Amino acid sequence: MLSHAEVSSLNQFSRDMRVHIISQLKARGFGHIGGCMSIVELLSVLYNGAMKVCPSNPLSEDRDWLICSKGHAGPAIYAALALKGFFPTDWLPSLNQPGTRLPSHCDMTKTPGIDITTGSLGQGISVAAGVALSMKKDRRPNHVFCIVGDGECQEGQVWEAAAFAAQNKLSQLTLFVDYNKEQLDGNVSEICDLSPLDKKFAAFGWHVLQANGHSVDEIYHAISLARAQNDMPSVVILHTVKGKGCSFAEGKLNHHVTVSPQQADEAIQILLAQQQ
Repeated sequence: MLSHAEVSSLNQFSRDMRVHIISQLKARGFGHIGGCMSIVELLSVLYNGAMKVCPSNPLSEDRDWLICSKGHAGPAIYAALALKGFFPTDWLPSLNQPGTRLPSHCDMTKTPGIDITTGSLGQGISVAAGVALSMKKDRRPNHVFCIVGDGECQEGQVWEAAAFAAQNKLSQLTLFVDYNKEQLDGNVSEICDLSPLDKKFAAFGWHVLQANGHSVDEIYHAISLARAQNDMPSVVILHTVKGKGCSFAEGKLNHHVTVSPQQADEAIQILLAQQQ
């Protein structure tokens, strides 16, 4: 388990990420606020020790890979990458602007630290399985982490990839489901219910774990258990809140929304007050 100091540091990183995410969307005037905020704690844990990365050499062969299949959460990834020194934080206000290196969806050809271009939902996990298989065949110790949304799990391709990963015993693959219970058009349960999601993955031959997606301690523990698994891929179902920590988004049905300067400034002030 993490020490009190480690938990505090990771939570501080999470708050800094939220400030940068809101600032990016303020500069653009709109964006995918909900699905960015729900994976902040996960990214904080991954980029601060759970995942092997090298900001000075983003393409290091020794690195672990992160594939954010829900590519519209790019602003959250960018906030983490900037805070870790992959590129200057001065880039962040250029989100989705002409000539930017930070497009709306993750793009490996533009942004240092992005391993795979994503955005077409359902495809990221297939790529992650392929990368993990190549690492297994090459007998490399690298690990592949992949993030999918819960609405995304309605895609048939997700389950094709799940069957493939289990068939090939890809223990180097850890999947995270951002289970915030909402998607573009409403509640997941009302559109195409996923429950029981844990039993579905177990039936496909996966090692299934669950955690509070806003507890850095629980996330860290789940990742440790996943990395210790040697016979099958692991999935961590993260129970999250869409828009978590954003005063104008949390508790409201949201996906892609307009963000006014006033909304952004008020939300940032609330977050900064929590840091004191």
